[in-house]
Amino acid sequence: MDINEIQSIIPHRFPFLFIDRVIEIEPLKRIVAIKNVTMNEYFFQGHFPGSPVLPGVVIIEAMAQAGAVLLFREVPDRESKLLYFTRIDEAKFRRPVGPGDQLRIEVTVLKYKMGYCKLRAEAYVDGQLVTEAIITSALADRHPAPKPAATPAPASKEKDEG
Repeated sequence: MDINEIQSIIPHRFPFLFIDRVIEIEPLKRIVAIKNVTMNEYFFQGHFPGSPVLPGVVIIEAMAQAGAVLLFREVPDRESKLLYFTRIDEAKFRRPVGPGDQLRIEVTVLKYKMGYCKLRAEAYVDGQLVTEAIITSALADRHPAPKPAATPAPASKEKDEG
């Protein structure tokens, strides 16, 4: 599954789309996705200058996005839904990830029931486990963005020329 197929399934877009490819998928069971880490990532400007490290929250988010691809494929009206984190447990960051690394993200469904899911997620670099977590999420209706309130036009100040 390439980036275009991924974007047809989940709503994430630049600068918050953190998976580049799906290389394996077993519906409602397991997914393997890839995140290529490049020096061009915007967060490396400040995390950390001179010693770039992929933020752990980005790795967790990439794992959750892989899980969302796995689960959203099975949701018929996915355009009207979002998958929200409800819990992150047992997160462990075993070594830093940086530019040039390729994350192999493996997500396995532990439980899936009526819009609720519990996933085991692991991320590897060169076959070495770098991050792991249990991610719990819930499916919810997507609410349209609120429309901006109308701004009243300023009162005109006309001179009385009489």
